[in-house]
Amino acid sequence: MIPTIGVLALQGDVREHVLAFEGLGVGVRDVRRPDDLEGLDGLVLPGGESTTLSLLLGSSGLFDPLATALRGGLPVFGTCAGMILLATDVRDGREDQRRFDAIDLTIRRNGYGRQVASFETQLAVPSLGEALLPAVFIRAPVVEAAGPGVEVLATLPGTDGAPDRPVVCRQGNVLVASFHPELTPDRRLHRLFLDMTDEESG
Repeated sequence: MIPTIGVLALQGDVREHVLAFEGLGVGVRDVRRPDDLEGLDGLVLPGGESTTLSLLLGSSGLFDPLATALRGGLPVFGTCAGMILLATDVRDGREDQRRFDAIDLTIRRNGYGRQVASFETQLAVPSLGEALLPAVFIRAPVVEAAGPGVEVLATLPGTDGAPDRPVVCRQGNVLVASFHPELTPDRRLHRLFLDMTDEESG
């Protein structure tokens, strides 16, 4: 059976994720209302503006049904702002910003700098093979701490004595990346997420 992946379509890099999954031959659905969650095999929380997404999740009525679905094991892939929404602890965010507490990470918003500090790099991700993974960081969050149940799949080397920072992490049904994998032609992280949906359905 061909899986159906939902992409939260309230704000952010929606089209890019849709095209990425369509290119992998799976069904894709925009998610804007609670009813759109029905029958999904996985869900993407895309990059965008995390405080805006938090507000829109509330006003659309999606936040609570989505929180329930995540607790029930729905696989979720959060990129950039999506990672912030899924973390347990968010620093430099608004006090009223809601999050799903789905992965045991302490995150600092815009930790790598503002828009003008955006950069591209190549990451070693051993679980995805020997080839380096291209990564585009735009107003990216920094992972300041990862809990013991979190598997760190890739790190960004620190500079000037700073520690390496986790940038791809997984815990159970949750996969997150600090950067925007949908903005490059490399689809290995999207394939990894599809593998997670197979594990959950199996």
